[in-house]
Amino acid sequence: MRAFARHMTERMKAVAAAGAVAAFWLAVWALAAALVAQPLILPGPGAVALALLRLVCDAGTWAILAGSGARILGGLALAAVCGGLLAGISSRSRAFARLVAPALSFVKATPVACVVVLLLIWLGSARVSIAAVFLMALPGVYFSLVEGLTQVDKPLEQMFRLHGVRGWRLFCAHTWREVLPFVLSCARAVIGMSWKAGVAAELIGMAAGTVGERIYQAKLLIETADLLAWTVLVVAASWACERVLVWLLRASGPVAWRTAVRAHGHGLRGRTGAASDGAAAELALAVGDRAPWAPALDGLVLNVPAGGRICVMGASGVGKSTLLSLTAGECAPCSMVFQDTRLVEDASALDNVLVCADARVNASSAAALLRLLVPGIDVHARVAELSGGQRRRVEIARALLCPGGAVILDEPFTGLDIAARDACTEVVLDLLDGRMLLLATHDAADARALNISDIITL
Repeated sequence: MRAFARHMTERMKAVAAAGAVAAFWLAVWALAAALVAQPLILPGPGAVALALLRLVCDAGTWAILAGSGARILGGLALAAVCGGLLAGISSRSRAFARLVAPALSFVKATPVACVVVLLLIWLGSARVSIAAVFLMALPGVYFSLVEGLTQVDKPLEQMFRLHGVRGWRLFCAHTWREVLPFVLSCARAVIGMSWKAGVAAELIGMAAGTVGERIYQAKLLIETADLLAWTVLVVAASWACERVLVWLLRASGPVAWRTAVRAHGHGLRGRTGAASDGAAAELALAVGDRAPWAPALDGLVLNVPAGGRICVMGASGVGKSTLLSLTAGECAPCSMVFQDTRLVEDASALDNVLVCADARVNASSAAALLRLLVPGIDVHARVAELSGGQRRRVEIARALLCPGGAVILDEPFTGLDIAARDACTEVVLDLLDGRMLLLATHDAADARALNISDIITL
């Protein structure tokens, strides 16, 4: 209750501050109009308000505004689609990026008036606003998305791919969430610019039944109050579009994540190496040939029998994580606990487990496993609110419920006390279900707790 009252007080203060600012500038406007004393040059706030009221009460105004808005939003949507496709290709092909970037940089620097005049020659006035908005918005969309795609969390993406989250589910669970801040920043800049470009194109092209035409008519008739009223309408429409589209974009992040979570295990039903589905095939991997940068792995051939258990031991930096990463790539999809924490921080512990889980795993069984591994945990709490040891056990739970024929653990018990480690190893052994087990550790006690006798020392 107190929090609500505090929130309402802050809201009222913000509204009062905004009102004070608006009153100040209206007073400045009224004073300037009084000093000029020429309504044809600078009408006062009252005259513009009357003109605005007249426009608002005219049904034709809304039809004109809706038509212009539809063309502007159409050009913006086309820019978003094309910019997304070009950015996606550029993120995968450096040569393509080098080819496209200069052209879009040139378009970005070209004045709107020049673009509109050229489009009028090529397309005529009917389609000029759509084309102008498209060309003006495309560079902003493209460069924002390219920047966002280069900033994607690669280790987290690797985690998703290894656990079988690919295609549209990878986009929903990871890519879109990572790129969304850049998209929001782009939207705030591009939407207003699109309305400016669209109305300017209509104004120059004199397209019939458009906002630009009405502004031009007001200018010809020296109806300054009407001109300012139309300007206010355009600004309001641009502001409303920005608020609505930004809200929709913000909402799309959680929606995409929930979609990916609900579709967990899509196309990967069953554990490919589970005893019930057939034993996992033997693994024979010439590790040394694939990691020439790791001298400790030189000449090493990793052989793991079906359902076998291997422990890799050695000092930090000798190549244990490299060995496990290469093995994981060979076994994907597989279950893996990485040495570094790889969780979606703003998602719940339960969702972090479910998004990578086997298709046969439901929310109640995942929650039960989490409560077993982490006594007292709120499975719906954000993992960012959990301790380091709790987060580690969330990752172990995720690995145990993933599809795949191998469970790979890279220093899985870091930050856990002996009691917590023993409890985790017991659960791991219970849920291993005939899968291969590969462990990297510097502590022989971890191998003993998991009943691993086959040890490779680097």
